[in-house]
Amino acid sequence: MSDFKVIEIKKNVLEDNEREADALRGELKERGTFLLNLMSSPGSGKTTTLLRTIEALREEMKIGVMEADIDSDVDAEAVAEAGVKAVQIHTGGMCHLDADMTRQGIESLGTEDVELAVLENVGNLVCPAEFDTGAVKNAMILSVPEGDDKPLKYPLMFSVCDVLLINKIDVLPYFDFDIEACSARAKNLNPDIRIIPICARTGEGMEAWYEWLRSQVKQWNE
Repeated sequence: MSDFKVIEIKKNVLEDNEREADALRGELKERGTFLLNLMSSPGSGKTTTLLRTIEALREEMKIGVMEADIDSDVDAEAVAEAGVKAVQIHTGGMCHLDADMTRQGIESLGTEDVELAVLENVGNLVCPAEFDTGAVKNAMILSVPEGDDKPLKYPLMFSVCDVLLINKIDVLPYFDFDIEACSARAKNLNPDIRIIPICARTGEGMEAWYEWLRSQVKQWNE
């Protein structure tokens, strides 16, 4: 029987990516740029939340956005029309971004006049959670219509995120969604996760999100 070697490709890929991500964070720290990785499933209201955030904070800080998608530039156009720098990252069929892809986006965006850079990741609750993008903080959006059981189905996503935005709370009366149960499930996975119920469409709860972002950017630049 011939000898053979087992190569843990996924492990090696993730380790290499983590080194690249740490290096990118160090560079962003030197430049004074806070990078937020914003994740969610499709249709959760990610772009709507981002546009409201830009509207609220663009007079306070310089914002740049990287829009990641398999093949589209619709969201990048919407962000650019909101009055901030935006670049589109096409993933070539991949369902996530890694640190090297994020670096390419950062270089295209430029950080000279960007205090807050937002990476709107590919809409997916699985792959994006596995790869460190080099972001300072990870945020995710879970919308009420998706159901309160998602922390049970996608535990890694909730484990790696620093803040959970529960969006579309205006439709709570029409869905069987238990915020307390969802929050408890997320906290069980990640005791430090900050949970903020919001409605990006109406603006309800958004001020708490803005305040969290303000504090994070300030701490990063101290």
